[in-house]
Amino acid sequence: MKGITDFIALDVETANADLASICSIGLVHFKGGDVFKSITVLVDPEDDFDPINVSIHGIRPEDVAGKPTMAKVFPVVGAALQDAAIVHHSPFDRTALWRAAEKYGADGLPCYWLDNLQVARKTWDRFKLDGGYGLANLAQAFSLEFRHHDAAEDARVAGLLLLEAIADGGVPLQQWLDDLGYASSSPGVAPRRIKAPVYPKVARKGDGDGPLLGETVTFTGRLSMSRDKAASQASVAGADVDDNVTKRTTILVVGDQDLRATKGQEKSTKHRKTEELIAKGRSIKIVGESDFMVMTAN
Repeated sequence: MKGITDFIALDVETANADLASICSIGLVHFKGGDVFKSITVLVDPEDDFDPINVSIHGIRPEDVAGKPTMAKVFPVVGAALQDAAIVHHSPFDRTALWRAAEKYGADGLPCYWLDNLQVARKTWDRFKLDGGYGLANLAQAFSLEFRHHDAAEDARVAGLLLLEAIADGGVPLQQWLDDLGYASSSPGVAPRRIKAPVYPKVARKGDGDGPLLGETVTFTGRLSMSRDKAASQASVAGADVDDNVTKRTTILVVGDQDLRATKGQEKSTKHRKTEELIAKGRSIKIVGESDFMVMTAN
């Protein structure tokens, strides 16, 4: 993935609220800083069309009658995207393609993903209070005309906005991929960040005589509060806080959405290490963030 400069912008439309119901895929190849070629693929989602979705993108059941299903589209698209950098705007598109692959038992797409919405937020502070970071608002701000909710058109604008961000912020595509990119998915495993989030060290001694007095707490997963705030709450409740699972650990607090491993979601290294220690006879409790909040409530 060294020195990537060219990329493929991608957008999908769905027939209904189920993200696996892809009915259109837009692919726009950017080469040398400009559009090289563009293609739209209509797909039979083998699902019902919701009138709300039809009103947004205008694709109707008769438009996709006789078109290939994602079962047939995946091998073709996968070959085209081999080791490519895929730019999309919001997690919707990346998630929809993974959900469709899961639905049809297809291999994951062998590519690298970059969410241009994240790039935009990190590049332009001004849109926080000026319409937000939606595709339409950003396109208007940069005088980019397009037919919104046409898959290829949305993909084209997402790609053009990335080029604007690279020009304005001076951060090359390679660096954005290194910092924000997601690795290619595989069957049953959703795309995951190439560079795992780095959490600040939060280790501290217990500073209270609350309900966790004598405990040693470690945090893992995505918490609704900052790690620092969670550590302070544990400390006030009497617990020591360690950054990693050690022989001292007595409680592992896991972000609620990471508490159970599901398809496409693996338990963290800390979570797995804790389970291994428990299997060896160590007395460690694994609790979700919500339970931690109740345990430490004043």
